[in-house]
Amino acid sequence: MRQVSQTTKVIKWMVVALDLIVLNLMLLIFHFINGEGIFHEISLVYSNFNELFIIYNLSYLLCISMYPPILQKNKVRPEQIVQRVFTTVLWFALFAEISAGFIDHSLLNWQANCSFFVLFCILLTCCRILSRSVVSRTRSMGFNTSDVVFVGANSNMVDLHYEMIASPSSGYRVHGYFNDSESETFANKNIPYLGTIKDIIPYLEDVQNEKIQQLYCCLPSNRNTEIRELISYCENHVVRFFSVPNVRNYVKRQMNMELLGDVPVLYIREEPLQLLDNRILKRTFDLLCSTIFLCTIFPIIYIIVALIIKSTSPGPIFFKQKRNGLDGKEFYCYKFRSMKVNAQSDTLQATGHDPRKTKFGDFMRKTNIDELPQFINVFLGDMSLVGPRPHMLKHTEEYGKLIDKYMVRHLIKPGITGWAQVTGCRGETKELYQMEERIKKDIWYVENWSFWLDIRIMWLTVRNMIMHNEKNAY
Repeated sequence: MRQVSQTTKVIKWMVVALDLIVLNLMLLIFHFINGEGIFHEISLVYSNFNELFIIYNLSYLLCISMYPPILQKNKVRPEQIVQRVFTTVLWFALFAEISAGFIDHSLLNWQANCSFFVLFCILLTCCRILSRSVVSRTRSMGFNTSDVVFVGANSNMVDLHYEMIASPSSGYRVHGYFNDSESETFANKNIPYLGTIKDIIPYLEDVQNEKIQQLYCCLPSNRNTEIRELISYCENHVVRFFSVPNVRNYVKRQMNMELLGDVPVLYIREEPLQLLDNRILKRTFDLLCSTIFLCTIFPIIYIIVALIIKSTSPGPIFFKQKRNGLDGKEFYCYKFRSMKVNAQSDTLQATGHDPRKTKFGDFMRKTNIDELPQFINVFLGDMSLVGPRPHMLKHTEEYGKLIDKYMVRHLIKPGITGWAQVTGCRGETKELYQMEERIKKDIWYVENWSFWLDIRIMWLTVRNMIMHNEKNAY
């Protein structure tokens, strides 16, 4: 194994060792805490130091094996580090509490343990971010770097070179490139020309070049004989081979790969909700929340709202409208009626001073009360608590022709609230760019869904309602 790989492993295990030091220092501190209130609860639980030492350390080692640190990687964002810490500590808390419950019920105290795990999560996050900055500084000084050569010189390789050297902390050192002839683009960027394709293996075999650890190849597939020869050499001489496909000539975004049998297939986007376990988790949460709401709070709200609607304007209590949902299929979306009965309800979008709105309807729209019957849609499975907002059929038809990738938002169920709504994209769309911005955020949600993102969006929705931050709520 190359030295850089060994060093990266060492960094990884040093991070794990630091985690354990923080964990056990916290155990010691909590063990010696005395006082009243929450401190008294802590002293009761953490006086059992020996039992907790074994439970916490074994539980954490199990979790760290499931979710190892990622700060040692060449490319990693701070939010990815924070998310990994949160996931690790969440599972750690779960395993530790279950284990403690089996061993000694006196170890189960939600106040004391919650204080411990929250503080541990905060300290661990700070340590990981600080460790990443140390790793970045070390790599910028030339240590723990990956030595790289390129094979081919198309535009993809030029962009790849930029990504590798844009930040010295990424840990890449590009020695040069091989190509059938010198590239003017690479020459302008002062990237050394190392020779033709036939010169690659002799170059790698040279004793002075044994430090090369990674080879990036963008040769076209019709040169498969040369590519296979390079792969064979790399596999037998501990050099990592990377293929750089030319799809970026027509798709300038991240691509993903999976195997169908022995055939590699590239696909455009990751969709977390394509995984069955994620769909089950989301549907279970939707069903649980909608059932509780419809059986408790909703009947009271319904009686009050229904009496006011009936006494202020003639017409039905509910307004139902056909909208597009999962896979573009049509369904009836339910709302409390906030307008007078009118012939334009299915074609004309509501505006800030819409004369069709009733006074109580205007209040319901500003406070989102009119959306509450959509919990029925959630219970029925047409909608989710969180997702892209469903649009009228007319809007889907119009914007589907005007906005690129508009229909991607229909790859998942629509929601009562969504990422676009809590980040300022709600209300009337007077200009096309406003809808385009909304669609970008809907697609981002499709590609980045997680259960915790849903929780965050729900929290932001409630906060915006309480703080009256939704200026476009009409």
